[in-house]
Amino acid sequence: MSTRGGKVALLGVVVAGFAFLYLPLVVLVVFSFNASKLVSVWGGWSAKWYLELFRNEQILDAAWLSLKIAMINATGATLLGTMAGLALARFGRFGGRTLFTGLIAAPLVMPDVIIGISLLLTFVSMEQFIGWPHGRGIDTILIAHITFSTAYVAIVVQSRASGLDRSIEEAALDLGARPMTAFLLVTLPMLAPALASGWLLAFTLSLDDLVIASFVSGPGSSTLPMVIFSKVRLGVTPEINALATLLIGAVALAAGAATWIQIRRSSGS
Repeated sequence: MSTRGGKVALLGVVVAGFAFLYLPLVVLVVFSFNASKLVSVWGGWSAKWYLELFRNEQILDAAWLSLKIAMINATGATLLGTMAGLALARFGRFGGRTLFTGLIAAPLVMPDVIIGISLLLTFVSMEQFIGWPHGRGIDTILIAHITFSTAYVAIVVQSRASGLDRSIEEAALDLGARPMTAFLLVTLPMLAPALASGWLLAFTLSLDDLVIASFVSGPGSSTLPMVIFSKVRLGVTPEINALATLLIGAVALAAGAATWIQIRRSSGS
């Protein structure tokens, strides 16, 4: 009886945990189909707010800008983070390693407000001394996002590179492969999971950022989180519910596709 009671209690805790996490999302999805303009009053089923959303040029432009910045940021952060992670994992102790490690780890522990203010002051000083950047816009947002995203990618790549079997690379070198060839054909494929994870992490961090982008952006460069936050301050609208539902659907499809690919690979192996 005690064992059965423990299982029931455990099941109750699990159900309560999932309800706490996902019930608000379910409510949001349901109310995105609310016909009423008041999000707290149910007025029947309707999909008109999705049509209104696709007519809202401000939200569409902000969404496209955020996606463009996130993709460029993820690619740049992956390149820089891979080099930094490999340097930390492969080069042992070198001059300035402690400082380099501190610079990599700083964005991980520093509050976003501090990063935003410091980057804003940096951009203002650069504009005064060298004339670039000209104001704040897409370029400054990209630099800011790559700055903190590189740190996350570096940690992921360093963890993966530290656990690789070096004997495989040494075997390739013994068989006549040049160092660059061995890196491209042996090391890089083994690092592929970490590179993909780092790219997706950098993409998500950029797409989700509000605080830092608010400091370093300018007129005409409002990202999607900034637009959503400005609208929510005046009250949640049905269009925001519809937008959030589309984002939830996109994440669910991506997670489902990743799970399906993993299952196919597992069954194939």
